[in-house]
Amino acid sequence: MDKTVGDLATAVSEIGDGATVMIGGFGGAGAPVELIHALIDKGPKGLTVVNNNAGNGRIGIAAMIAAGMVRKLICSFPRAADASAFNERYLAGELELELVPQGTLAERIRAGGAGIPAFYTPTSYGTELAEGKPVAEFDGRPYVQERWLKADFALVKAHLGDPYGNLTYNKAARNFSPLMCMAAAKTIVQVSRIVPPGDIDPEHVITPGIFVDRVVEVADARQEEDLIRAGAAYND
Repeated sequence: MDKTVGDLATAVSEIGDGATVMIGGFGGAGAPVELIHALIDKGPKGLTVVNNNAGNGRIGIAAMIAAGMVRKLICSFPRAADASAFNERYLAGELELELVPQGTLAERIRAGGAGIPAFYTPTSYGTELAEGKPVAEFDGRPYVQERWLKADFALVKAHLGDPYGNLTYNKAARNFSPLMCMAAAKTIVQVSRIVPPGDIDPEHVITPGIFVDRVVEVADARQEEDLIRAGAAYND
């Protein structure tokens, strides 16, 4: 099955109001900037966004927040060098925040993809983040129960992809993306290059195509940090 689409607008066309969207990236590493901006062009509202951070500057996730598209943010690091979009919406009471320790965030996403509804971790025990959550003792140590995270859609940036959706990643740009591909009902990927079937060594495939629904080629993808340093905004 050929999963390639010809443009970014088509790639994100199914994402509607109220969707839960996982977005890959660790800061700018692996951030699918072009897919995010195509989603802003489409303009769905009331989104729940799962990401490591809350955006920076006036592009990417920060631009989504500034556009009033995000109802709830689930992340581990909401503050950044220029988190003004998040700060303004959050302090105005227009944005709900669920703060999750970084390792717990990754494991919740992994659990969602693996079909594990809950797990226990010692992280956050005794803090405000553990309030209201079940606690159990294992080998004399208290552990907090955490629930899986799943999503309607995942937006991911990869390096190479083939028409079947098999993916490779560029070094640290891999980060949360393989887990999100598994935890989302539909995964949409921008790749630097689409290659013919068989060109990716099966031993090098990180995300198998069974977890991918749409692939769009973005040959000259922009790097978030470069855009921020240039003072760029989403609609420039």
